[in-house]
Amino acid sequence: MAHGGKLLIDQLVAHGATRIFEVPGESFLAVLDGLYETPAVRTIVCRHEGGAALMAEAVGKLTGQPGIAFATRGPGVVNAVAGVYVAQQDATPMILFVGLPTAPLEERAPFQEIDIEALFRGMAKWTAVIRSADRIPEYVSRAFRTATSGRPGPVVIGLPENVLSADTPKLVLQPASLSGAAPSARDMSILAQRLAVAERPLVVAGGPGWSGTVQRAVEEFAAAFDLPVAASFRCQDYVDNRHACYVGHLGFTTDRKLKAGLKAADLVIAIGAELGDIATGGYALLGGPEQTFVQIHPEPTAIVGYRDSVLAIAATSSAFAEALATFAPNLRKANERPWSRYRLDLRAAYEASLEPRSTPGAVKMEEIVATVSALLPDNGIVTNGAGNYSQWVHRYFQFKGYRSGLAPTSGTMGYGLPAAIAAKLEHPERPVVCFAGDGCFAMTENELGTAVQYGLPMVIIIANNGIYGTIRMHQERNYPGRPNGTSLVNPDFAALAKAHGAEGATITRTRDFEPVFRRALEADVPFVIDLRVDPEAITPMETLSGVRDGAGRS
Repeated sequence: MAHGGKLLIDQLVAHGATRIFEVPGESFLAVLDGLYETPAVRTIVCRHEGGAALMAEAVGKLTGQPGIAFATRGPGVVNAVAGVYVAQQDATPMILFVGLPTAPLEERAPFQEIDIEALFRGMAKWTAVIRSADRIPEYVSRAFRTATSGRPGPVVIGLPENVLSADTPKLVLQPASLSGAAPSARDMSILAQRLAVAERPLVVAGGPGWSGTVQRAVEEFAAAFDLPVAASFRCQDYVDNRHACYVGHLGFTTDRKLKAGLKAADLVIAIGAELGDIATGGYALLGGPEQTFVQIHPEPTAIVGYRDSVLAIAATSSAFAEALATFAPNLRKANERPWSRYRLDLRAAYEASLEPRSTPGAVKMEEIVATVSALLPDNGIVTNGAGNYSQWVHRYFQFKGYRSGLAPTSGTMGYGLPAAIAAKLEHPERPVVCFAGDGCFAMTENELGTAVQYGLPMVIIIANNGIYGTIRMHQERNYPGRPNGTSLVNPDFAALAKAHGAEGATITRTRDFEPVFRRALEADVPFVIDLRVDPEAITPMETLSGVRDGAGRS
């Protein structure tokens, strides 16, 4: 007879879990005991519950299956909230298990008691507390189904200490087979009719349920009908950016011609994509009187973003991709498509936007990112958190395929390093590069110790300008010449890396970057590259003084 902690781990194994991220807590000692004799599941000891939760979320992005994190009660679970929020915003399957005080003391103010159902209301898809060891298999199985069905998302399960330590005769439940929604023949027929009369159709890729197979199917569909394809915010890796039909990224650095192209589109086909205010210019680029919006999504009613579709097809991206194989056989022949010039113009504008535009300072982020894009192998993975530095990544890095990028649509600072750790654990054979600002990196820099502990070589590129750049930009725009609360005094990041047992280098001139980056790619430990960038280079298109003076750069 096993105790509840061992039964929980056995149930995770049955669902295919191979790794858990945790900061240990006395409330789930029985789980750690269950892991002791379960070599199928690797325990990753993190430095902060926020880092552990972000790593689990990144695993969900990479695999399409729930990433697993454990946190203890009270402050432990509060620390983990950021990862759950990212999973909710990005429709990422994830399960956070939370050790709780013993059940007999519930609502009697035991040490570190917290109401997790209240804490995660409106954020998690389902939050529950298991109050009997016999029901562990049932709850865990439901957690996996909930996290992966419909619009995927986070699930939070509370584990009272006495439930985990109690013996139980219950056995593991075999996972249920889930099949997502698929488009009907009528759905595809209506879509074909819409496309047949369109003059300027635009496909937008993004959202949950994507895969390499979906990527190839959408690329083949676009090529067959000469359709332009844009990527939704921070979904640039959904389509090979070198593909002739790819026309750019809907985000902070959207090219003005793509903005105009989205506004002018008379048919927008969103395949999985959830188009929020960042992708649509505050929704100003969608919903025109001559525009038809078609949404393909596994759960259209749960979309976070624009919802005013004329046709909502409830289908997973995978099922829709399969339907594309036989889609619209009666569409016009190539020489009868009025949108070909539209696609060519958008592609030309995207290619022109890749030409580095010089910014102030001796270290130029546009050239740094272009160098990384050229040198990183096609199977490389790039991660980033939030901050203006990421605009250079969005503009100048060409993503080669799914899943080669990990970034939070929620604008969560500190995401890049935990995501890079998760990526390297999941794909040790692939090179991983993390971009971070100095403020962004500082939020989770303690996880550098996790990367060193588990021998995870990766390259961490820090855009170090000594300020919280995004907020300083808005500060100068709204209260020019009155900066306050946005300056940073940073450590020597290269020395900090070496103190952890990693390698590090400081770059003060652009020309010194390439040889250091090549060396970093070959290193067998994490390698931090500290870029000393000029705060005047506040975005790829603006200077800080220009923002302050009300002129910027266009």
